[in-house]
Amino acid sequence: MDDRLSAFKNLLDIMDELREKCPWDKTQTIESLRNLTLEEAYELADAISKNDPEDIKKELGDLLLHIVFYAKIGSELKAFDIKDVIDSINEKLIYRHPHVFGDVVVAGEDEVKENWEHLKIRESNKSVLSGVPASLPSLIKANRIQDKVKGVGFDWEEKHQIWDKVMEELRELKDEIHKADKDKIESEFGDLFFSLVNAARLYGIDPETALEKTNRKFTRRFNYLENKTMAVGKSLKSMSLEEMNVIWEEAKQFDNK
Repeated sequence: MDDRLSAFKNLLDIMDELREKCPWDKTQTIESLRNLTLEEAYELADAISKNDPEDIKKELGDLLLHIVFYAKIGSELKAFDIKDVIDSINEKLIYRHPHVFGDVVVAGEDEVKENWEHLKIRESNKSVLSGVPASLPSLIKANRIQDKVKGVGFDWEEKHQIWDKVMEELRELKDEIHKADKDKIESEFGDLFFSLVNAARLYGIDPETALEKTNRKFTRRFNYLENKTMAVGKSLKSMSLEEMNVIWEEAKQFDNK
């Protein structure tokens, strides 16, 4: 037997035994696993962000366990089993890649994505945006919404046009800030964020990845500021902003080395 198939069979056998003998595994349901699966997905995302192959391997294993777990419960409910899960994705991949498994010719990646969205709509007869999960984090959801509508041609003709929209949203936000209407300020912040996500997409930047890199950069620099302050027996609360900025600039230089 192929080593890969043997390893997968071992996992299925282990899952069967856990479901039968482990007090915790025996009590789990599809609903009880949901939040744990989300946590595993975020842990995988963290490992990918750190570009840590060993962690990525481990987190992929954790996520694969969840897939096998769901399939095991599905088989007990006589709803679906692991074969049904695999057959389903196999059929979908073949159907949505007619340029590989059929005679469709595509010019490049963008055309592949457009065909994918058209096939999804034809497959389900639903709205273009119906495939965007409601529970996605807002930044990722905005990017997926824009990517989806691009697939059916709803997009800027030239990417530089987005900057007029960004500036328009910024002006509208400033106007509402002067009026001090919190609800409208919130709405305009949302519009500005949405337009910036759109700009990132048009320039081939994933906004979630970009923001996460900045989060990590800020955290490193702030940790430097905290450590440098504690090393000389001071507290951040007792320091002026000017004093903190001196160390912050030092942290930026250190971080860029």
